[in-house]
Amino acid sequence: MAMAYVGIDVSKDRLDVHVLPEGLSFAVARNGQGLADLIARLGPLAPDLIGVEATGGFETIVAAALAGAGLRLVVVNPAQVRHYAKAVGQRAKTDPIDAAMIARFVEATKPEPRPLPDEATQLLSDLVARRRQIIEMIVAEKNRERRTAVKRIKKSILRLIAALEKELASVDEDIDAGVRGSPAWRATEDLLASAPGVGPITARTLIADLPELGRLDAKRIASLAGLAPFTRQSGQWKGQSKIAGGRRTVRSALFLAALVASRYNPVLKAFHDRLIAAGKPKMVAAIAVARKLLTILNAIVRDQKPWQNA
Repeated sequence: MAMAYVGIDVSKDRLDVHVLPEGLSFAVARNGQGLADLIARLGPLAPDLIGVEATGGFETIVAAALAGAGLRLVVVNPAQVRHYAKAVGQRAKTDPIDAAMIARFVEATKPEPRPLPDEATQLLSDLVARRRQIIEMIVAEKNRERRTAVKRIKKSILRLIAALEKELASVDEDIDAGVRGSPAWRATEDLLASAPGVGPITARTLIADLPELGRLDAKRIASLAGLAPFTRQSGQWKGQSKIAGGRRTVRSALFLAALVASRYNPVLKAFHDRLIAAGKPKMVAAIAVARKLLTILNAIVRDQKPWQNA
């Protein structure tokens, strides 16, 4: 039997579906009945892989329903699908066309399916994301407070900052209760935090947004985090290697941790200093430290052994 690949374009109210190689297209509502119909139609096909495009959270319930039915799926990056569409000359963009492009993309690239996070992990990820949002709002309000000279507006801004800081403390308590209340997460956090430069926020971001930590090799885990450099070369020309893609929240957390580790972690400080002494730009050195830190943390979780200087 020929392998079947399915692309699903997700919108607020409906799902557009395209099946290859048959070229079958149909749409269902994005509700309980629609998901049941979708599973009933895809189940007998036993598709090799289903691609569901990430659309700001609308895809979550779809992916969960498909995974629950035992169907193999992957949540794909919409930017990658769009680049693929442009590469094959598809300029038009409608929901049915997008579904077909997703199907063609997963057929061509065959991305590796990964298990969806369980309910507790998803909740932790949402709380960590909410914490990040609140901090961004606090920073924005503090910037507004510095720019205004109107006392009444200043007072309004300060009241809002106080409310946001109170909410931030509440979210921190929820995150702490979730992590410390789980024996597995508590043990992982303690292992990660044993590395100098890694604090609770970095550890909890990794637990929430990089559950593959300790289960993949160094190259693949760096790629997931967006810290694996890719080469830019054409003929005799060779450009500077760059990093891109991956999980932005994880990369940001590791980058900040690397800045601290470059000063206080003896192994990573020596590594950073060697790079600077060799003439590497500071940003290149910082990224290299972040990648090395991730490799170390990956090994710590894999081996279940805390940080050791030697």
